[in-house]
Amino acid sequence: LGSPMLESSGCKALKEGVLEKRSDGLLQLWKKKCCILTEEGLLLEPPGKLKELHFSNMKTVDCVERKGKYMYFTVVMAEGKEIDFRCPQDQGWNAEITLQMVQYKNRQAILAVKSTRQKQQHLVQQQPSPRELDASLSPPRPPAPPIAAQDTCRPEGSLFMDLCEDLPVRWTF
Repeated sequence: LGSPMLESSGCKALKEGVLEKRSDGLLQLWKKKCCILTEEGLLLEPPGKLKELHFSNMKTVDCVERKGKYMYFTVVMAEGKEIDFRCPQDQGWNAEITLQMVQYKNRQAILAVKSTRQKQQHLVQQQPSPRELDASLSPPRPPAPPIAAQDTCRPEGSLFMDLCEDLPVRWTF
């Protein structure tokens, strides 16, 4: 519980102990890792470095199997990588990791919903009220005056007007 890395991150240790992790190598040996479970993920403290399996990158905890004195489980990361662990059956690491991951994902979902609602409320507050909309609309254009029956070709002073004057036809609308 006195991990300097944990203290600097401001995370609270919910569970601490030793887990065995299967190595990625050809022999796939089980190596002991000091582990700290927080609200954000699982910290592995192999000698000399700290590795974090953050819940935001974790997809699921599955393949739980009891065999002999051990509980075997697999942490599946979002990119598809699978990390195999084992611990004594009575320690319940798999259940604790699963529970904290679900709680983390729920908190993220709630934050996303709140954020969406705040954005929607902000947009609603920025939209003008119906009264403001009515005031901002320009008054409707008055209808065009009707063309009188005696009017002939309209564009005055144009060549078209000159041609029309000689014609006996009158346009009536």
